[in-house]
Amino acid sequence: MTMISVPFFIGEPMSGFEVPEPHATLRPALPQTRPTERMAVLYERLAAMVAESPDPVVYAGDCLSIMGVAGGLQRRGIEPTVVFFDAHGDFHTWETTPSGFLGGMPLAMLTGRGEQTIVDGVGLRPIDDDRIWLVDGRDLDPGEDEAVAASGIHHVTIDEIAENPPPGDLYVHVDVDVVDPADMPATNYPSPGGPSAAAVARSVAALHATGRVVAFSISSWNPALEGADVAANATRRIAAPFL
Repeated sequence: MTMISVPFFIGEPMSGFEVPEPHATLRPALPQTRPTERMAVLYERLAAMVAESPDPVVYAGDCLSIMGVAGGLQRRGIEPTVVFFDAHGDFHTWETTPSGFLGGMPLAMLTGRGEQTIVDGVGLRPIDDDRIWLVDGRDLDPGEDEAVAASGIHHVTIDEIAENPPPGDLYVHVDVDVVDPADMPATNYPSPGGPSAAAVARSVAALHATGRVVAFSISSWNPALEGADVAANATRRIAAPFL
């Protein structure tokens, strides 16, 4: 296992980012350009590290990091099925987003939709819809819900993914806001009504038990918000099988 820390949120450095030891920290100098161009550089570096790392475990500040992890796996000749735990769909494009927030777009980008600056910068081949599993995704915006429903991605619950893991090599990503805010405070976009931290941990452990997980990543809580210590401990429980 190789632990990699990527302390950036939408291309900007984060402070107070707690990552289990030992780990390597990715902190390259980034160009002073558009956020997507900055992240194209950042996640190309991440892809290079993942490509050289056995069993990579990545702690990152946002879900756009999935492009770097998936791109690195492809460089190793692995075409993963992506299991994406998130309270949100992250399936917006510039045409559907009500906020213009890039953090709501990574799953769409990964499948070849929307802006492809990061995808192209990483050298990622977009992943087919039928190899994407959105787990939970309870908080979809108008327009985004229609896009998910019209796509070929699988939209399942945490229990369904645990009981019937997808075939093939698995890349598992967890945005910690998939957990109900009662168990996971200090997230930027909390979404009430989610599963407990223990339930998410059980689901992740079931995927780990398949022996087919080739990479695992976490999109982190916000260290600047109240309850960050609680969130850090809950995250460690979820990631425990990979640590």
